[in-house]
Amino acid sequence: MTTDERIEAFSTLGAKILNRKNLNELSSLCYLEQNTYLSNSWFIPQFVGNMLDAIGKSLTKSDLRKWLSQYPDIENVYHKTVAVIMAGNIPLVGFHDFLSVLISGHKIKVKLSSDDKDLLPAIAKILCEIEPRFVDRIEFTDGFLKDFDAVIATGSNNSARYFDYYFGKYPNVIRRNRNSAVVIHGNETDIELKALADDIFLYFGLGCRNVSQIYIPENYDVHNLFASFIAYEFIKFNSKYMNNYDYFKSIFLVNSEPFLDNEFVMMIEKPELASRISVLHLIRYQSFDEAKMQLLAKQNELQCVVTKTEIEGLRCVGFGQTQSPALHDYADGVDTMKFLTSL
Repeated sequence: MTTDERIEAFSTLGAKILNRKNLNELSSLCYLEQNTYLSNSWFIPQFVGNMLDAIGKSLTKSDLRKWLSQYPDIENVYHKTVAVIMAGNIPLVGFHDFLSVLISGHKIKVKLSSDDKDLLPAIAKILCEIEPRFVDRIEFTDGFLKDFDAVIATGSNNSARYFDYYFGKYPNVIRRNRNSAVVIHGNETDIELKALADDIFLYFGLGCRNVSQIYIPENYDVHNLFASFIAYEFIKFNSKYMNNYDYFKSIFLVNSEPFLDNEFVMMIEKPELASRISVLHLIRYQSFDEAKMQLLAKQNELQCVVTKTEIEGLRCVGFGQTQSPALHDYADGVDTMKFLTSL
């Protein structure tokens, strides 16, 4: 297949995903959208649907061509087999790796997380119906990984140490824990603050692009944030989420730690970037320069920063944009396509 043929196949896939409710051949994907929560209660229909829509919208011919135009050597790639170990914290979190490996011309050998084992195979099946030549280029495995030339692995800091040990001799991209933050200036509109709720609560806050830490001006009224979170009040009806909320609330109460609460999320003043499910960490700052310096000191832990003012050295995005990364916005800032086209 040429690059243009692969672009054609993936753009058709994107259109079919967006029109999935009207196409009988996608009934299995529609079924999974509505029912994956039965095997993983974090994957509620609303959030699975949100991810499918985001993927579908990203797979346009123009966006794919613009993205791949940055890699002029793509037609000269020496095709290899790339093993991809995927996380399962949010629905289809490994799709970009799946896309990158295949559209660069390589074969892919996928080891799925048990938390997200059905959605990607369903999408792969549709892709193979669109372009049957992909059938021999996609393999899913539950067993021991073997017969591959390079590795892309995503996991926790702990699992990354094992990945380094087992796959260090292969060309690799190994990703670790990351979190995201937001800098509130105090002059945000209601629309921007409501968009921030997407950055925080989509996928229950389980993604590396979810905001876990909030920088606010010293005298900022935090209740402005609570008012913008109302659209996500429905998450309190998820038992797993509320189990976390109840547990950490009891910890704060027993330890007499002061916190703010709106009955489905708590905010507490803590310097750590990573927070627990249902908890957001607040940091009050006196000047934007102070907030900027603190964030730059954490750049190796940050996935992205929501801010109205760019910070050189950090991946900054607008309010409501963390969960809609562009094709060239790579996880951990590592250019996956550059890695793949240089194998």
